[in-house]
Amino acid sequence: MTFKPAPWPRKLRSQEWYGGTSRDVIYHRGWLKNQGHPEDLFDGRPIIGILNTWSDLTPCNGHLRELSEKVKAGVWEAGGFPVEVPVFSASENTFRPTAMMFRNLAAMSIEEQIRGQPIDGCVLMVGCDKTTPSLLMAAASCDLPSIVVTGGPMLNGWFQGERVGAGTHLWRFSEAVKAGEMTQQEFLDAEAAVTRSSGTCNTMGTASTMASMAEALGMALSGNAAIPAVDSRRRVMAQLTGRRIVQMVKDDLKPSDIMTKAAFENAVRINGAIGGSTNAVIHLLAIAGRVGIDFTLDDWDRCGRDVATIVNLQPSGKYLMEEFFYAGGLPVVLKRLGEAGLLHGDALTVSGGAIWDEVKDAVNWNEDVILPVEKALTQQGGIAVLRGNLAPKGCVLKPSAASKHLLQHRGRAVVFEDIDDYKARINDDDLDIDETCIMVLKNCGPRGYPGMSEVGNMGLPPKVLKRGITDMIRISDARMSGTAYGTVILHTSPEAAVGGPLAAVRTGDMIEVDVPGRRIHLDIPDEELAARLADWTPSHDRAESGYQWLHQQHVEGADTGADLGFLKGCRGAPVGKDSH
Repeated sequence: MTFKPAPWPRKLRSQEWYGGTSRDVIYHRGWLKNQGHPEDLFDGRPIIGILNTWSDLTPCNGHLRELSEKVKAGVWEAGGFPVEVPVFSASENTFRPTAMMFRNLAAMSIEEQIRGQPIDGCVLMVGCDKTTPSLLMAAASCDLPSIVVTGGPMLNGWFQGERVGAGTHLWRFSEAVKAGEMTQQEFLDAEAAVTRSSGTCNTMGTASTMASMAEALGMALSGNAAIPAVDSRRRVMAQLTGRRIVQMVKDDLKPSDIMTKAAFENAVRINGAIGGSTNAVIHLLAIAGRVGIDFTLDDWDRCGRDVATIVNLQPSGKYLMEEFFYAGGLPVVLKRLGEAGLLHGDALTVSGGAIWDEVKDAVNWNEDVILPVEKALTQQGGIAVLRGNLAPKGCVLKPSAASKHLLQHRGRAVVFEDIDDYKARINDDDLDIDETCIMVLKNCGPRGYPGMSEVGNMGLPPKVLKRGITDMIRISDARMSGTAYGTVILHTSPEAAVGGPLAAVRTGDMIEVDVPGRRIHLDIPDEELAARLADWTPSHDRAESGYQWLHQQHVEGADTGADLGFLKGCRGAPVGKDSH
């Protein structure tokens, strides 16, 4: 794709606030001068909003205030005027009932902050899982020049001589305690060893996946995704990003120029190659909806199905993000896809050039971390999209994290009506369940939870774990953490809370799963399924007011990104009427 820069100089939108001598301009300009800004900063140069998701309650992003100073330095150096703007930070670590419910609220509020203020371009300071998609959704809806800088992953965790990953080993150690293989004190001792520096999860969890998606989409400088949070090169990347956004504003290089259908197809293939999180599915669908790109679950399956998973990182593999960076990071993976004919090499990036030109000279420094294709973790990575009478609008599974012997299986359903039902019964030794069964969890989707929590990777019953079984098929309308693993079928659509077929499943029903055939089937007659759904009544929690009510009333299905329907599409950034 060839991009033609806009002419420069020209009048920018910030001059509607700060250019001239009218009463309203003096009002806006005069108040900002109380921060000690000299007159010549209001001469029409680009004003860059540094949208910072730092928060003490978002530990993944706890270092972003420091990083933003480097962005500011870059903006100043390039002749821009940086203004730091604190924005809604949807923390995966703390928000209840789930950060996912607040992704859309964050995107809505940030969109209005961009549109309603004197900003010509945006630096999106992100890290924690939902901060990356929420800021990209907002930027796409406004379509002002924007660029991502992520906080980066934390350093490797080590415990008892073993490399341990944030999130991944939380699930593993928790199961080991239930199985009697690890003491509670050892679990507590591991706590400090797992998360030992600033940054996001050091596995290929959702945060690292979404950092990779931003780079694959062309929305971040090449090499941004993998640099550790505490590495000095992360600060260099932030400063270079600050420089670059000023030129992007001058050129008028916008998200709609970069995030094309080809860019999304590149991202899907990269997700398969890195063994990325299933959460990327729902986030990229939502971002595409804001850009106005025709991008669906079918594109996920079509583009990702034959991509080998070559990044040997937890939860699918062995290593962590620190080693991924040392091996060469995402540019090496992009180069591999390009050499295999699986990359739209002419896709535009924030650099103003083609993505292939950014990665063609990348070198792989460790072929045990970024594997040759013939040694891939799985030859068909990506995200498998299954359909059938249990999920007519689709459900997803991550093959690289699943057990091969369970990819084709028929088993008896053990049903949990909601997460409370699961918690009340899962530890009961009298629960009628074994490893051949399929665990089914309802009412955990976008409306049902509400918000679609990461509870889809249900822990196995202790009676099964104690027999040495570590995986079973689990089906739900929920999500799971990108750090999690197992043969877990997620995002079942339509969800149970809106009367989808999942709502009709009963304990004892037989379910057939055929991942290679992309099929999921509830083995009851069509008439029986229809009769059960006709008798169905909602049982999920329902809000009566506030944002939860708004969310439940307007959230769309997981199959289209679980955005609020009225937020889809690009509304641009027209300057509103004067405020006085």
